[in-house]
Amino acid sequence: MLSQKSRPVIEQTIGVIAERIPAITPEFYKSMFNARPDLLDGMFSRSNQKNGTQPQALAGSIAAFASHLLNHPDSYPDEVLSRVAHKHASLGLLPEEYPTVHEHLFGAIAADLGDAATPEVVAAWDEVYWLMADALIKLEKGLYGQQANDVMFAPFRLVSKEDIAEGVVAFEFEPADDTPLTRSIPGQYVTIQVKVKDGIRQPRQFTLVPSQEGHRRVVIRKDPHGEVTPILHEDINEGDVLEISNPYGDVVLDEGHGSLVLASAGIGTTPIVAFLDRLAKEGSQRKVTVLHADHSKERWPGRQIMERLVDSLPNATMITWMETPGEGDHEGFMNIADVDLDVDEDTNAFMCGPLPFMKALRSQLIEKGVPGRNIHYEIFGPDQWMLHDEARAANA
Repeated sequence: MLSQKSRPVIEQTIGVIAERIPAITPEFYKSMFNARPDLLDGMFSRSNQKNGTQPQALAGSIAAFASHLLNHPDSYPDEVLSRVAHKHASLGLLPEEYPTVHEHLFGAIAADLGDAATPEVVAAWDEVYWLMADALIKLEKGLYGQQANDVMFAPFRLVSKEDIAEGVVAFEFEPADDTPLTRSIPGQYVTIQVKVKDGIRQPRQFTLVPSQEGHRRVVIRKDPHGEVTPILHEDINEGDVLEISNPYGDVVLDEGHGSLVLASAGIGTTPIVAFLDRLAKEGSQRKVTVLHADHSKERWPGRQIMERLVDSLPNATMITWMETPGEGDHEGFMNIADVDLDVDEDTNAFMCGPLPFMKALRSQLIEKGVPGRNIHYEIFGPDQWMLHDEARAANA
């Protein structure tokens, strides 16, 4: 809970901080990496720094947290905290790094605000930071405590590498030592560390898809301009050993019986495949509508397994949108305005794909009657959307 001393200061300055924080966070990261270049070896993605997604995600989480403290003084924004904590745990972040972040973040704030960064303003935002940090540290401790082991990363050996669509490869790994395997929940992801050309390790998160018992299987689309996926596609071969984290992620299926809408675009099929596999293994009778958009059938990752799983579920249907004429049920980008969706207040929707796709689809789902609080999403990389509890409730 925010103190009464800090509350009026935060109320007076949140507009300025929210406006300036997108400019502050890049300077914060620059300062921190200059002082701690080791953090770029296995912890932070250089690509997400270069394209600005990581600074934007940090800025969004801080603004969302502070706004929630003002509007809901007796609670925290659970959606924001859970999303960040799972991502931190997948990278192996430890509590002792939070003072490092604090030092360089507040140095960047002071440099940006100048004389406006009075002792009162700094103290109030310092309180916000540590409230958020302490909440995350507790959540991350709980996540680490749920692991079947006491390591952040364990060695896994690549046992198969299979082309499954244009530019898409499935990688299956088996444990390379006797580290106990943490069981994953369908929809979760792992971090894979890859040594890049200058010798440092770069982490990337990939959703787990159905695999042989005791294995880890991920499906990866090659980014020709990326730093990591070209190495995985071109240089990593069967028998090679990579470091892989325990599974994390809070976008998982509910245990209810209501209908489901599972929507994906491109490589966003990976969590949808995991959900469909779980439903099929359970012999689920739930009504499931699968929506997928892609360039073509040839580029659709996991098309055959998705079609097979949908066929195996008695109350499942699939509707597709393809940019290639004649290949889908509909042509062009996904638009469900004219699609007959049987939804109600118990319907849950799950989305995965490019951010513009999910933003557009969320609005369309709400128009169809799916409560905003029941629409869930997974973003590959830093979450720049930060659609937290307050936003969900507003569209409920």
